Amino acid sequence: MNWLGKLTLVFKDRQLRKKVLFVLFIFLVFRLAANIPIPGIDTENLQRFFGENQVFGLLNLFTGGALSRLSIVMLGLGPYITATIILQLLTMIFPAFEKLYKEEGEQGKQKFNQYARMATVPLGMLQGYSMLILFQHQGIISSISPLLLLTSIATITAGAVFLMWLGELISEKGIGNGVSLLIFAGIVARTPMEVQNIAANWDPSNLPLYILFLAVALIIVAGVVMVNEGRRNVPVSYAKRVRGMKMYGGFSTYLPINVNPAGVIPIIFALSILLFPGMIANFLSGSANQLLAGIAQGINNFLQNVWIYGASYFVLVFLFTYFYTSVTFDPKTIANNLQKMGGFIPGIRPGASTARFLKHILYKILFIGATFLGTIAIMPSIIQGATGIGAFGFLIGGTALLIMVSVVLDMWRQIKAQIEMKEYEKF
Repeated sequence: MNWLGKLTLVFKDRQLRKKVLFVLFIFLVFRLAANIPIPGIDTENLQRFFGENQVFGLLNLFTGGALSRLSIVMLGLGPYITATIILQLLTMIFPAFEKLYKEEGEQGKQKFNQYARMATVPLGMLQGYSMLILFQHQGIISSISPLLLLTSIATITAGAVFLMWLGELISEKGIGNGVSLLIFAGIVARTPMEVQNIAANWDPSNLPLYILFLAVALIIVAGVVMVNEGRRNVPVSYAKRVRGMKMYGGFSTYLPINVNPAGVIPIIFALSILLFPGMIANFLSGSANQLLAGIAQGINNFLQNVWIYGASYFVLVFLFTYFYTSVTFDPKTIANNLQKMGGFIPGIRPGASTARFLKHILYKILFIGATFLGTIAIMPSIIQGATGIGAFGFLIGGTALLIMVSVVLDMWRQIKAQIEMKEYEKF
């Protein structure tokens, strides 16, 4: 059955149709919330600020414009993602966290996720307060009373928790990863506005550059599909075992290891870390202390440099790819599970030798995946530095395209799995 036939089955099957429609309904709720602003906003100053600030412009892209409207969900999923990053970093420091995440199975992961939800609240309050004070210093928000400030912080934090809940609802009752899908929805929602900006600033003399950008976009899409679908198949054989009157095993299969097992998570993690110094610098830039204001301005100038920003982004994406894969893919656990089930890799001794072999294979192909992710992520910076045209670069930017294509591929993969399961049930 071709892809068009499978897509038709999605709407014919009642259960799949309900899941897809549920995801679309959550998208609608998200977009409605993104257009409910907090009070006392100077729209003109707001547009100027986001037009001049690259860091906040990129952050606004991933909130679907909710930040540039100062809506009740202006923080997006930032606090929840930050909380998850902090807890996953703690797994490398505290053995108890590592045991909880890796060795206690599904129950341990549920506890881990619960800790991330709890940490989202204080992080949301801190980020909300920083944003409001920053926008007040920039003249975007009029001076507000302490009571209104507390109310706004509570509203913004509740908005972040609300989005976290929507994401978990999608993961539980819909199709795909809820966090990735909400970020995907935010990027898609901004696309028509970016196209409108390009049309408004259209310059026929730049037509060759626009054609070049389009070609780069097509290459990025093709590369994302190729790397996301690429995998190294490690052969696995199962020894024959006799239990009672039946014989088990005696067959060969393979263990697939993806070229990019981390997906788009390293991109999201790197952005969260990279945007933090810019937020702090913008917050301190209006300080009465000349030393702090000077340091903040220096950090801002540093981050506004396209090449420095791109290099930092590449390194963070590269490192987070290895880090996230080491947290989620444990060769030792896989080797032990293979050994328990009577499986082995031909020519490799079961147990520790298998774990070392899998680790060696994983890190070899992961170098390709991490380099690809980093290159795609900094593509807008390369284009902007070479041509001086930033807006169009963001539209076809590697980060946005990578997330959109990866999320679509992952969702299509899950839809295919659901369809195949339905077909097996008929037999």
